[in-house]
Amino acid sequence: MSVPRRIFEKLKHGGLPACRMLPWTHGSRSVHGLHQRDVKVTARVKRVSIEGNIAVGKSTFAKLLRSACVDWEVMAEPVSKWQNIQSGSSKGADTSSQSTVSNLLQMMYQEPQRWSYTFQTYSCMSRLKTQLQLPPARLLCSKGTPVQVYERSIYSDRYIFALNMFELGCINATEWAVYQDWHSFLVEEFGHQVELEGVIYLRAPPEKCLERLGLRGRSEEKEVKLEYLDKLHSQHERWLLDKSTEIHFEKLKQIPVLQLDASVEFQQDSSVQEDFITKVKNFFSTL
Repeated sequence: MSVPRRIFEKLKHGGLPACRMLPWTHGSRSVHGLHQRDVKVTARVKRVSIEGNIAVGKSTFAKLLRSACVDWEVMAEPVSKWQNIQSGSSKGADTSSQSTVSNLLQMMYQEPQRWSYTFQTYSCMSRLKTQLQLPPARLLCSKGTPVQVYERSIYSDRYIFALNMFELGCINATEWAVYQDWHSFLVEEFGHQVELEGVIYLRAPPEKCLERLGLRGRSEEKEVKLEYLDKLHSQHERWLLDKSTEIHFEKLKQIPVLQLDASVEFQQDSSVQEDFITKVKNFFSTL
């Protein structure tokens, strides 16, 4: 079943009187039985990811975007899920009986050869869930340029972090083959729902990222070394600038990239913030 044509046409031409009239919700099913993948009107909402090294400033940048425009929704990286693997988390389980049984992020950093594949599997699935969330009603009703922005994506999970762990020997050849197989299947299965229209690449020297990593004091990251950040920086450069990473999805090969100099301390510098927002607005308008 597709979205009723009269609703689609009204929304397309800005004639829908109120967002509350849209016949769907944010769950996997709508009140009228429409499935997410059938809600064609969401296609006008652009999808963009923020990519960059660990501690490059993504969360700070995301906060800046949230406050800059009502037509932009920024989806946070699901770090808290990785830090709090819960028991009894199956669908329909009594949430009151759930308890945190492990911190998978910490386990991966402490024993990367044992836990890297498990971590990358879970991190990718949590990113997939984020990218499959329907846009809020305000974006669907927007007369401007509505954009959903993700802190990283299922693509950087594969082409930056999982690939890096494979090259480091922390994910073995069999695990890497299995990861790539199910990753490709999911991307192809969900199709347009998980496609990106653009990437914002926050670029900074690994030394600057290490400095910021120490300042934020995330306990799981206290053993992260400059060499590891160097390797992640190289992975980003190969994927987003040199275009030398082997990519398996045609649209992703041609994706436009906005590069921003994140080495500057933009958190407190209003002039830099204004410059970033102007560049982002211009970038979004071209997608």
